[in-house]
Amino acid sequence: MTRKHRRNWPWHVLTGVILVVMAYSLWYSTSLISYEWRWNRVPQYFAYQAEVAQRAAEYGTVTEVAEDGDTAQVTLTAEGGEEQVLRVARDSVQVTRGDDISEGDVVGVTRHWTAGPLLWGLWTTLWISVVSGGFGLAIGLFTGLCRLSNNPTLRDLSTVYVELVRGTPLLVQIFIFYFFIGTVLNLSREFAGVAALALFTGAYVGEIVRAGVQSIARGQNEAARSLGLTAGQSMRHVILPQAFKRVLPPLAGQFISLVKDTSLVSVIAITELTKSGREAITTSFSTFEIWFCVAALYLVINLPLSQIASRLERRLGKSD
Repeated sequence: MTRKHRRNWPWHVLTGVILVVMAYSLWYSTSLISYEWRWNRVPQYFAYQAEVAQRAAEYGTVTEVAEDGDTAQVTLTAEGGEEQVLRVARDSVQVTRGDDISEGDVVGVTRHWTAGPLLWGLWTTLWISVVSGGFGLAIGLFTGLCRLSNNPTLRDLSTVYVELVRGTPLLVQIFIFYFFIGTVLNLSREFAGVAALALFTGAYVGEIVRAGVQSIARGQNEAARSLGLTAGQSMRHVILPQAFKRVLPPLAGQFISLVKDTSLVSVIAITELTKSGREAITTSFSTFEIWFCVAALYLVINLPLSQIASRLERRLGKSD
């Protein structure tokens, strides 16, 4: 162990040096264009305190303003004698005792923490990835088995689907789903985006499944059939479990790519993470900071997926 540690530590040092050089190069590049870093503007796009105006319900008079810590309780008495009690932030009170007020006048505001656009964009990216990934996996499994079917119609149709989807850009497919199919069938933009991503993923998963099944030796299927299993039972209990171990790495890579591909649905006005980042840049003018945060959020999603896939792969490998 000691010898191995001594042999490897220079390479770890070299890795650290390379990372430091890359960070310095980034800083130097931004200094050449006189870019001013404004990280203090970023947190509000993750979470901020929203203000809700509290207004008078009727014409009347302010009869009491009682302060209690960071809040203030304002009592309004209408012309008919009815009282309205409003609790607002103390530093936002805009009236004093004895003031006359009209219906709709702002007395103060209440504040509460709420998610910012980047968190909402992250949530949209997550649910679109999960839903389209689930449908894509089901479509891909069915397509992969059809590609191996003895039925010429199933085999030909699945081949046309795979080649058509893999041979055209995802961006074009999203446009077709939204502007053509979506218009004809009156589909929402979210449905169109999820459907396009699911069909796109399904084509690639189908090829992964087909390759995985074909990589299993034919003797496995023959042995299962000799034991009295039907073709379906042989595929379900013998072939697919072995194929799953082999296709797990490319499947994980495909779903990681799917998470990043969700950024394309922003072209049909779905406010996912990338579109949220662009909108934040227009108001903060913190271009590099926002894009770094967006990239980090994608890493937050994809790194655990990679770790889970690697751990599952090692665990399944032990059973061989």
